[in-house]
Amino acid sequence: MSLQHTPLAHYLANTSRLIFGCMNLGGGWNNNAISVDDIKQTHAVIDAALDAGICIFDHADIYTFGKAEQVFGKVLAERPALRQQISLQSKCGIRFADERQVQRYDFSANWITSSVDNILRRLQIEQLDILLLHRPDPLMQPEEVAATFASLREAGKVKHFGVSNMQQHQIGLLQDTLIEPLVVNQLELSLSHLAWLDEGTTAGCSGQPPVNFSAGTIEYCRRQHIQLQAWGSLSQGLFSGKNVSNQPEYIQHTAKLVQQLAAEYQASEEAIVLAWLMRHPANIQPIIGTTNPKRIAACTQATSVQLSREHWYTLYVTARGAPLP
Repeated sequence: MSLQHTPLAHYLANTSRLIFGCMNLGGGWNNNAISVDDIKQTHAVIDAALDAGICIFDHADIYTFGKAEQVFGKVLAERPALRQQISLQSKCGIRFADERQVQRYDFSANWITSSVDNILRRLQIEQLDILLLHRPDPLMQPEEVAATFASLREAGKVKHFGVSNMQQHQIGLLQDTLIEPLVVNQLELSLSHLAWLDEGTTAGCSGQPPVNFSAGTIEYCRRQHIQLQAWGSLSQGLFSGKNVSNQPEYIQHTAKLVQQLAAEYQASEEAIVLAWLMRHPANIQPIIGTTNPKRIAACTQATSVQLSREHWYTLYVTARGAPLP
């Protein structure tokens, strides 16, 4: 599917079929200070992504305890012209456990507002292209969120808003109070997490195992022109280079099939895995998180691969480890 047919292309000046996820930037999930090497790595990763045609960068305020945004901001400060070439999105709403509180989710006005201010400060920018709510907050007051979004937009701090890990009814409840449309829903969609497909293909079929995925969410996002973004899209390399000798037989068969298709399409294994997601008519945008420039280039080969219907189904059935009903 061409780039202009992706829902997000209607909202962003800079968009791409793949997104670079910045979760692994900043030197790791520790309290170490950002090093010179961390900054060099971020420069190299951004350049590799841009060279491969990727211009959307996905953050979250919690990634490497804020260091992912901080190191990215240092690069932007050194190369301010980059800001005009890229789109930046980030997420907020997850609060880690501390000495007084358990881990929780927080969509209160104060927390969202302070989170955005901190995101902008760390990234050293004035406006975020998209803000996503990271995980559903059971205590969410939609009217409070709507007022907060309106205030952030009016202040010029955020252009567009979206969600992450939400099902259709949660999105609908929030959207009912918003003036502007939600433009993104980020979900775990991959060849190793197939509930989003199995929910629909096994609907109404007796004897099928239960599916832990909210019915109709994919279709709802398609109908509302909400961009579906896939985190975990490469299954952490499960089908593109990781040793799977200790994995279940169907995983081993899927990895072998990916190798065979990579040879047939003259593309990388990463490209086959991502092309499988991108073959779905929902125009899914995979998020990749590798910091290896060669693997970034290998991933972007997916934009040139159009899997046949037969190959798509063969991968699906093999990866689910059971025939379709």
